[in-house]
Amino acid sequence: MRWLPSLAAVAALFPALAAAQTRIDFFFPVPVDGKLAREMTRLVKVYNDSQKEVAVTAAYTGSYDETKLKAQAAANAGKPPAVVLMSANFVLDLKLAGDVISLEPMLKTDGTTRTKFLEDFWPAVHANAIVDGELYAIPYQNSTPLLYYNKEHFKEAGIDPEKPPQTWAQLVDAAKKLTKADRMGFGLPEGYDYCGWIMEALSMSNGGRYFNEEYGGEVYYDTPSMLGAVQFVEDLVFKHKVMAQGVVEGGALSTNFLAGKVSMMLLSTGSLSFVRENMKQPFGVAFVPKNVRNAVPIGGGSLVMFKGLSEEQKAAGWKFAKWLSSTETLGGWSRFTGYFSPRKSPYETPEMKEFMAKNPEAKVALDQLPYAKPWFATYQTVAVRKALEDEVQAVLNGKKKAPPAEENAT
Repeated sequence: MRWLPSLAAVAALFPALAAAQTRIDFFFPVPVDGKLAREMTRLVKVYNDSQKEVAVTAAYTGSYDETKLKAQAAANAGKPPAVVLMSANFVLDLKLAGDVISLEPMLKTDGTTRTKFLEDFWPAVHANAIVDGELYAIPYQNSTPLLYYNKEHFKEAGIDPEKPPQTWAQLVDAAKKLTKADRMGFGLPEGYDYCGWIMEALSMSNGGRYFNEEYGGEVYYDTPSMLGAVQFVEDLVFKHKVMAQGVVEGGALSTNFLAGKVSMMLLSTGSLSFVRENMKQPFGVAFVPKNVRNAVPIGGGSLVMFKGLSEEQKAAGWKFAKWLSSTETLGGWSRFTGYFSPRKSPYETPEMKEFMAKNPEAKVALDQLPYAKPWFATYQTVAVRKALEDEVQAVLNGKKKAPPAEENAT
């Protein structure tokens, strides 16, 4: 029998080879429609094949909320993921809990500063990456809500498909014309996480603030602007009868839109590629309609690094995170998914210029950025967000009216 050396023997004979590669885990969610999980797995393979110092094991971890729980559980078990694509509005909460590490030491090692590092990132995405004056996250996939609408339905209803509704009143008017026995004129994603984000958009476009962007401990649920937003949602269902009663998840809403059962919907720009690939009729996208002003919250995910890593793992995680958030990688990810790139530089590349020329709808989210504010972030973000979502869902189910529901959320 031929003798085969054990792995231990190989490591003893070639210690440099055995120690050359640092293995790290990468957790990522897929919060919107499309083939994102397979594409992210492909990207990680491209990275692993491109160099020999770092070996990344990618793990799809479900929704943003599930990803947070799984990453915290892994860290508590002594196996922290080096890099996590985390909901951008969880960064403050994770920092307060001591779960993630500051990226400032890595910036210093690279001979750069936070200001220089963020120069290429849109100003609107900075706030959700910085906590107490330090960088804790790298913006990666970013979004705003968009109004998606079926142009064919618009023509049938006598509405100019090149003039989508810009105000709440115009939205209601159009939705009434679009609603038929087998079709609703409008829809919202009303499941957990999505619902809170959309209510933030409606409250902001009603002239208010969802929370104190400079001090996350202040949440503004009990305000006229939020009451008006919840009342607007209630009226869409029960007064105007242009939106389905009950809680409709984001995936079901996009499916209904693609099937022609809903004519207009508010959904993330992160679903843009999915809609583009699967929509059989012409569609358009536009700003979120306003009542008082144009305003939207930034959404999406950022790259964070968890506590409990060795120095080698920190270095490896930082190297991988920089590659993921590079101009080339972010440009490709934006084109594939529909998320807008948080970096400006991808839009100067020939590939992106050609893509934007062919797909002008991809520019709408960028055009909304001057009106964008940080995503809701506070201590125990999920619990605070769900307090409002539970009440809004009760309104949608016809169990409560807007005024008491909105007051109960505070």
